[in-house]
Amino acid sequence: MELRRKRAYDSASPDDGFRVLVDRLWPRGVSKERAAIDLWAKDVAPTAELRRAWHAPGAEFETNAERYRAQLAGPSADALQELVGELRGRPVVTLVYAVHDTEHNHVVVLEGVLKPLLG
Repeated sequence: MELRRKRAYDSASPDDGFRVLVDRLWPRGVSKERAAIDLWAKDVAPTAELRRAWHAPGAEFETNAERYRAQLAGPSADALQELVGELRGRPVVTLVYAVHDTEHNHVVVLEGVLKPLLG
């Protein structure tokens, strides 16, 4: 399986495979048709509190990443396992998100958690 990341504001492509929105909130200004989302996995997204902390001025990526990993291992563990079940057997999955920073966000962490679970 190939796991990819893509911003919700970038155009959807047939090469994206199965598109999963992994934000708790729907991206502003993006229609459902334009987003071409196959699954909205909002229960694996950071909690509202963690999302605010992640976007606060001076937020430290690794601190928030550890908090998010703990969320995925604890309160969101069932939702994570459901997502893994949905993704198994799909050749290409694209994790779709809205944040501007493409390297320091929760999707990078989620991708790292998903890869070993999906084999």
